[in-house]
Amino acid sequence: MRNLELDIPQLKSCAETYQHWYREIVNSLAVPYSNGPTEGFNNKIKVLKHVSFGMRNLTNFKARIMLLNRDSF
Repeated sequence: MRNLELDIPQLKSCAETYQHWYREIVNSLAVPYSNGPTEGFNNKIKVLKHVSFGMRNLTNFKARIMLLNRDSF
């Protein structure tokens, strides 16, 4: 890679990172799978947890999580 030959530390670091993770990057682009939906669920739950601060009943909290994600199941 040409970036490894330059004297710019940021480009050199970026090129080394790409070389290190090359196989993983290619694999992630080759397969149609993504953990995006899972990350979306986690984010919704974290936001709900923040908004519901002080909720005492765990059963109601679980019901709110299921209700929030009902379109995804």
